Amino acid sequence: MIRLTSISLRIRIFLSMILLVLLTSILILVVTVYQYDEQTKDYNIQRFERKEVIAKKTIELELTNKTIHPVNTDNLAKIFQDRIYEISSINKLNITIYSLKGNLLKTSFGNAFEKIDTTPLTDYIVSELAQNSNHRILKNKEIDGTSYQTSYSYINGPKFKRIGILELQFTQDNSEIEAELKEFIYRLSLVYLLMFLLAISFAYFLSSYITHSIKTISDKMQHTRLNERNEKIILNKASSEIEILVDAYNNMIDQLEESAARLAKSEREQAWREMAKQVAHEIKNPLTPMRLSVQSFERKFNPDDENIKEKLKEYSQTLIQQIDVMSSIASAFSDFAKMPTQKKEKIEIISIVKLALDIFNEKAIKYQTNEKELYAFLDKTQLIRIVTNLVKNAI
Repeated sequence: MIRLTSISLRIRIFLSMILLVLLTSILILVVTVYQYDEQTKDYNIQRFERKEVIAKKTIELELTNKTIHPVNTDNLAKIFQDRIYEISSINKLNITIYSLKGNLLKTSFGNAFEKIDTTPLTDYIVSELAQNSNHRILKNKEIDGTSYQTSYSYINGPKFKRIGILELQFTQDNSEIEAELKEFIYRLSLVYLLMFLLAISFAYFLSSYITHSIKTISDKMQHTRLNERNEKIILNKASSEIEILVDAYNNMIDQLEESAARLAKSEREQAWREMAKQVAHEIKNPLTPMRLSVQSFERKFNPDDENIKEKLKEYSQTLIQQIDVMSSIASAFSDFAKMPTQKKEKIEIISIVKLALDIFNEKAIKYQTNEKELYAFLDKTQLIRIVTNLVKNAI
């Protein structure tokens, strides 16, 4: 099952808009059908009421002016013997006349020569009609899928004397209205289909437009690096919400650059401190044996010694060798990069090591080798530094 959170924001916006349009269309369709149904009911009621009024006036006119029979309950069947069919046909109503007790007197169902159902009115209807303040009852019923509206009221004779009960039955013919409703729904469906297609296109472009700015911000954030220069986001005609997000990102870039600058400065300062420590350490290493050598030479110096010149020369070479080491360190420091780079050359290792040891003048230091000479391609300065550091750390 696909989780909602796994769907991209653009797709979620697109589907939400489509679902909204679809639900709106369905809701409008349901409301339309309901409204049509209510209008049909109101129309049938009003139509029946108009027919009822006309039929009652026709019956009253028949009782008042046209009949030759005395107007009473017993003569109602004679008075409307044939006239009831005319009134029924003109008004398209089924007319039935009952006595005040509910017995059937005359009906327009069938014709004068057919046998009719003589079922009387129920006592409930007779009683309800008498108790009703308007003396009128309206009933709705459906038989075999056909809807009927039926009204019951009194037939008044001279001086408004009740002489019978009138039943008017109207058959609701909704075929035209239903056909009109189907046609309307068909046309409405075509309109909704067109609107739905337009809504799909609109939702697609709108969702793409909304998420375009967010995607731009996302891409920029993915390429944001601490040790690189990051570009700010510039969006034209962005919404206020997106502008807030863009401003927050641009402010973050400014702060990131400031932090990167402070970090770089701190790293440079730290590198300088480390370099200074290293340089001080490398310079201090040759200074210590030089100091010891000077002190030893001072104690042993004898102007009358026959070998004074040879000893002075050896002493000078030792100092010059250590001075060269210090000079190499100073040159590397002035180059601002690193400690002396290796300058490999063919050197005689035994004599150089012996010369590096002679500066200490320590009796505990003994140097032995089985070789008289040993050559190798090494950096002379670094070899002297290595020997000096080893001896210094050992004593």
